[in-house]
Amino acid sequence: MKTNLRFLAKKQVVVPSGISFLVFLFYLGFLNYLEPAEIGIARNWITGEMWIQDDPGLYISPPWVWVSCIDTRPVRVAVTSAGRGYSAKLVKFNKDSWREFVELEGWHFYWLYNRLSFNGGYDEEYRGMRDILRGYTYSPKKYPFLVVLEEYHVK
Repeated sequence: MKTNLRFLAKKQVVVPSGISFLVFLFYLGFLNYLEPAEIGIARNWITGEMWIQDDPGLYISPPWVWVSCIDTRPVRVAVTSAGRGYSAKLVKFNKDSWREFVELEGWHFYWLYNRLSFNGGYDEEYRGMRDILRGYTYSPKKYPFLVVLEEYHVK
């Protein structure tokens, strides 16, 4: 039985596929992109040094520098309930106090938090940075990295 795999040996397929794969590996290892409403907290895993990337755009860094992106747009966080009581707040991450945030929370890929949540009782689930912001928003202590823009309560 003869198989027809001659098309894989042709330069029209192999060269573009190889170049695409190399570009993809370069993107994974060396590039990160920030939207206009994001900041990046970069950490060098060799030296332990951390800094902020607060200008939007493309950044090139060595593979041992990892960047965690945080959205700085206002977000609504709420304590949901099946009862009539309701509490919601509009909060925003303060990028000037990012060091205090990292001292409390540590450096992580914050979007991973609460990814596996099976909360079938409520329509809205809090994941990632929204989950972290909700926890600090309803804490009795005030944090410098969190700005409460508006509050809404119904009893």
